[in-house]
Amino acid sequence: MIYTNHYKSPLGNILLAGDEEGLTGLWFTDGGRYTGLGLKKDAIPRDTEYFEQTKRWLDVYFTGRDPGFVPKIHLVGSDFRNRVGEIMCQIPFGQTVTYGWIADRIARERGLEKMSAQAVGGAVGHNPICIIVPCHRVVGANGSLTGYGGGILRKKALLELEGLDMGRFSIPRKGTAL
Repeated sequence: MIYTNHYKSPLGNILLAGDEEGLTGLWFTDGGRYTGLGLKKDAIPRDTEYFEQTKRWLDVYFTGRDPGFVPKIHLVGSDFRNRVGEIMCQIPFGQTVTYGWIADRIARERGLEKMSAQAVGGAVGHNPICIIVPCHRVVGANGSLTGYGGGILRKKALLELEGLDMGRFSIPRKGTAL
């Protein structure tokens, strides 16, 4: 069974989804590219312990502080997408990595010479649990704030909230990232 709930954040309304194991989705409802992707129509609105944990986490996060805990999440997807999600969960609050860095790490883990940064970008871009699985902390090799399903201005706002110096990043002028 899939459950849903809602949260009002300073950056817009958020839809939460989960199953018996934990949080499976967190999307901005306005302006999000993949809001509710994969969410079944028979989802039941409900309060759960992990939704309450998620709301507490978000309350702390939106004050500009590292919450210091992670709500119970359940990554649902291919092994590759889940591994990318696990790596994103290890990016510390207030820091960024590149798509290429994640690709290199997965290549080493799998004993491969190389892994496509574009493949990583696809997995990052379809991350169903934004903010908590911090896809906003993944940037282009040239410092470009590319590809955020919730909108590039939200990505910028989240990084600013975490105290990053935005002078080292750029916003693309055109493309799918906007």
